[in-house]
Amino acid sequence: MEPVPPDERSSGPDAGPVETTLALDGEDGCIAGARHLTGDFLTRVQREHGVPVSARTLDVAQLVVSELVTNALRHAPGPVMLHLCIDGAAVEIAVWDSDPGLPVPRGADPTRVGQHGLEIVMAVSQDVTVVREPVGKRIVARLGLLDGL
Repeated sequence: MEPVPPDERSSGPDAGPVETTLALDGEDGCIAGARHLTGDFLTRVQREHGVPVSARTLDVAQLVVSELVTNALRHAPGPVMLHLCIDGAAVEIAVWDSDPGLPVPRGADPTRVGQHGLEIVMAVSQDVTVVREPVGKRIVARLGLLDGL
């Protein structure tokens, strides 16, 4: 579970985004590894590229990664890819899996135990999109890097 190193380009207005990608195989610890990669990525982007990242965004990004990766590993056969990208004043968190079925948020049910992952991601993200791919689907959540954005 080795991440592709972050792109070394600046994330300034005239440069491409800073990004990293990680293939996940579903082995023990891979969800925790994805959360750690997310925290390390955002900390490194802040330190090395001067991109401000709030403590809340750092925490919420790790929550979103945990929920999306857990859902992908639970409901799709095969590998999962996590892609993190700084784009302007936001971090985009994309999770690809091999299942072509698009997720549907479930209605509120206070008696339901679990199965709230997509609802949580939608509640804490600025935007969530689901894109059907030639193989599987990609779910992208966008979070502002600073509180209130």
